[in-house]
Amino acid sequence: MNKNEKFVITINRELGSGGRTVGRKLAEKLGVEFYDKALIKALQEKYHLSVEEIEKLKGQQQGWWADFKRHMTGSVMYTNYYIPHKGAEPELLDTNEVFKTETEILKGMAEAESCVIAGRSGFYVFRKHPNHLSILIQASMEFRVARVMRKQNISENEALKIIEKVDKMRENYVKRYTESSRYDTHNYDLVINADGKTEDEIVDLILMYIG
Repeated sequence: MNKNEKFVITINRELGSGGRTVGRKLAEKLGVEFYDKALIKALQEKYHLSVEEIEKLKGQQQGWWADFKRHMTGSVMYTNYYIPHKGAEPELLDTNEVFKTETEILKGMAEAESCVIAGRSGFYVFRKHPNHLSILIQASMEFRVARVMRKQNISENEALKIIEKVDKMRENYVKRYTESSRYDTHNYDLVINADGKTEDEIVDLILMYIG
């Protein structure tokens, strides 16, 4: 990946690995926008975005995402749009139409500007992008359970149940829409084990890899 040209970095991560925080911090270090599934879902709902609506926007303005973004002052993009709470996990997409809409939103983001995107099968959506870095962040179950317990103030048993449920949901989602597995390392340029590392240390590892 060439950071001196327009790029997109996608981060797939296991719940409890700290991958979302890594993505946000990485974007800050690189001076680019950070996007994740909660924001995309909120945009779809607030602005009633669909494939048809996006096609209209494209027809009116080639760089439709940049133009759209300029008109979102005070919108979900600039608010604390995702606050995890006990047992919370945003719903996964369940229709082909919504998946197609999400894909168009992601592509619009990457066409307009360099960015870091967490989740949402980015490894698949941008598999043919000329300047794309695909990352997977994993961790041991012990590490993940401890982090979820701490972040959501829940018991070990509750944390384990949430992780198992989310792992299954995310894997089913990826298999359904990409015909691949989120655990297939062939989908990634860089795979990082979070055990024994802080989020900042992981960010530094990624920056070293980019060069």
